[in-house]
Amino acid sequence: MKYRTIVQAMLALSGVALGAAANAATPSGEMLGNTCAGCHGTDGISTGPAIPTIGGLSNDYLVDAMMEYKTGERGSTIMTRIAKGYTDDEIKAMSKFFSGKPYVGNKQKVSAKMAKTGAKLHKKYCEKCHEDGGTSAEDDAGVLAGQWRPYLQYTMEDFHSGARTMPKKMKKKMKAMMDKHGAKGEQALLDYYAGQE
Repeated sequence: MKYRTIVQAMLALSGVALGAAANAATPSGEMLGNTCAGCHGTDGISTGPAIPTIGGLSNDYLVDAMMEYKTGERGSTIMTRIAKGYTDDEIKAMSKFFSGKPYVGNKQKVSAKMAKTGAKLHKKYCEKCHEDGGTSAEDDAGVLAGQWRPYLQYTMEDFHSGARTMPKKMKKKMKAMMDKHGAKGEQALLDYYAGQE
């Protein structure tokens, strides 16, 4: 009788220990990703013009972006606060979840004439990093094609104001483009990217 009681107590304690371990485990990427749906949309397909679509972006790009928000290297009033709440393992799990989703661009109206000019500027200044017209996730530079135009505009404003650091290569290319084509050239690029689905 006494032996039985001891065994039952040991089983109960091991159950508590296993339960605690299960609770401490990293939540699944899907579970974490679902918490992002309020802003980034279901499966990372944005429906808000100031929010990027993140479903279908590369795993490396998503991990880097979240780590930059977490450390404050990339500025954002909201994302820096949110990213600090996740562990590195949770960031990896949710990045893997979103990178496994198909990328779905947003349909929006742009100036066809400006987009045509933007296509030429993209080929000359941006194609080496943002491959295939900005549609490729494989280059780890982020998908630009089909992102909301206001989001692209705000991102460029952050780069120009210094709120977000422009990568060295991008800075050089953008300076060359702005010197020759000015703000109109940048608007043409945005129309080109936003005009693709």
